[in-house]
Amino acid sequence: MITNTLQHIAAMCGGELTSAGAAETLITGVVTDSRRISPGCLFVPLAGEKFDGHAYAEGALAAGAAATLWQRDKGTAPAGAVLVDDTLEALQRLAAAYLAEVAPKVVGVTGSNGKTTTKDMITALLAQKFKVHKTQGNFNNHIGLPLTVLSMDPDVEIAVLEMGMSARGEIALLASLAPPDVAVITNIGESHLLQLGSRMEIARAKLEIAEGLKPGGLLIYHGDEPLLAAGLQEEGFRTPEGLQLFRFGLARDNDDYPTGIMNHSAGMTFTAHLHQEQAFTLPLPGRHNVVNALAALAVARHFGVGETLLEQGFRGLKLTGMRIEVLQTPGGVTLLNDAYNASPTSMKAAIDVLEAYKTGGIRIAVLGDMLELGPDEISFHQEIGAYLDPELTDSVYTYGPLAGHIAESARARFGPGRVQAFQDKEELTKALTAKCRAKDVVLFKASRGMRLEEVLNRLNELL
Repeated sequence: MITNTLQHIAAMCGGELTSAGAAETLITGVVTDSRRISPGCLFVPLAGEKFDGHAYAEGALAAGAAATLWQRDKGTAPAGAVLVDDTLEALQRLAAAYLAEVAPKVVGVTGSNGKTTTKDMITALLAQKFKVHKTQGNFNNHIGLPLTVLSMDPDVEIAVLEMGMSARGEIALLASLAPPDVAVITNIGESHLLQLGSRMEIARAKLEIAEGLKPGGLLIYHGDEPLLAAGLQEEGFRTPEGLQLFRFGLARDNDDYPTGIMNHSAGMTFTAHLHQEQAFTLPLPGRHNVVNALAALAVARHFGVGETLLEQGFRGLKLTGMRIEVLQTPGGVTLLNDAYNASPTSMKAAIDVLEAYKTGGIRIAVLGDMLELGPDEISFHQEIGAYLDPELTDSVYTYGPLAGHIAESARARFGPGRVQAFQDKEELTKALTAKCRAKDVVLFKASRGMRLEEVLNRLNELL
């Protein structure tokens, strides 16, 4: 993590020391949450609509922070503070300056779905050869990315940074703070349709990461998505100098694509067009994850990671939680936990995973509301009901008012008794407990706000 004198840190963030005597104070790390103060850290009080971190600065110093930033319009600063015009901008400026000092290669990852899994895969592959630092959890916004950068050790060789967004201009800001050498766009889905209005606008927002590439930078993008190709050709797209392009996907006209995919109990094994002599095994299910793996392979190949190391990287892959976690109950029921988020694209991918499972039991889909889809939210849920295959999914249980449209759409093809809609988690839990037996597979998929994992956790105790 960043370690330097307060005087140097003040210069990096454009601040002014309130006390010359504090210039040589050693700072180790940066914290914005006063509940997570570490000895010797710099506390950065951020001001929001419902809170103001300046109110906690004195407490942070008493808890062990070595110094605090202080916004000039917030009254009298504590002794030894660094005065700045805006604490958020100072945090971002500090992170950009520290990144420039450490000077690692930067891999930026964005996309509507799969960016966290792809980030984890990229890190696993690159770590076979380099010291790598990656975004932890969902620290992928205008606050989280600077904190990710500032937690980086000074000997890091490659930083893998997830870049999220909910509106235009947000990825452009992140890419300006951490200009990528390589940018990855996993796909364009329907998340944030409520804010952006169309998938084309989502594509334009994601392509901001490409506009932020360093000269000669490489853009690795989902070649099966025509909106990305169209966005790259638009007059308004600002093409970086010497831009390189690489396309991955399922279609055979991409630069890399799967040539064979096999499902098994340990996950997925696949071969790829550019890796014909090597089969790779992923310790997680889903054809969509094979596509994500192609993006990770492209990044690793760009940095010269060898074939044997690539296979080792995939085998040692550690994923951020709640992205198709596979759990086994004591009674032998397989629970697929993908309740972290949901959009039509990711829900279809999760259903594909369920339908590919072969355990000797039945397959049950438990699907909740997909949120923030805008005015077409009902039709998106009806589309999921139509996507479910009665030959491959035995029973469908829905939770929430919007997911009720999934059930309504599926009932006509599934027949009586195979589709049930619930508005109460306790009733849903009781129905699933009565239904499930050893060898059954149960998928849980919904937007995070539905907290569908509460039902899964209860089933894990009961079954």
